[in-house]
Amino acid sequence: MGESSRRSPLTELNRLIKDNRGAEYSSPNLVLGMRPLAFGTGTSRWLWEHQPPTALNPFGTVQGGYVAVLIDEMFSSAIASVLEMGEWAMTAEFKVNFLRALDPKPLQGDARVLRRTRFLAFLEAQITDKNGTIAVTATSTWAISRQ
Repeated sequence: MGESSRRSPLTELNRLIKDNRGAEYSSPNLVLGMRPLAFGTGTSRWLWEHQPPTALNPFGTVQGGYVAVLIDEMFSSAIASVLEMGEWAMTAEFKVNFLRALDPKPLQGDARVLRRTRFLAFLEAQITDKNGTIAVTATSTWAISRQ
């Protein structure tokens, strides 16, 4: 049995992120219109160009829960790039600050790993509108474990 046939789907996903192959990234959340632009070591950049009507609240702005989905995608792809073979990570804590309402327009998000220890990682993210105005900030702590 070759090495590639023994790799788990998680290992393959982490390799895809480490290799910055965003076009090959797969997630059920991509159906919402969000997509990765770039992956780097401890970083990820995402674009949510068009929000579907189902992602809007009764006031016509983007509902915060959908923004949290985007942030979770950003965080998970940023942390994946710093995991070693056989490691996996999961969200231990997540905080989002909504600085302003988000109209349904292109949104860009950047996430980065601030610090990684043997068992924890600390991350931050920002979402900006098409003018570069910061609309959302987030922080998260991730628990790291071995398979």
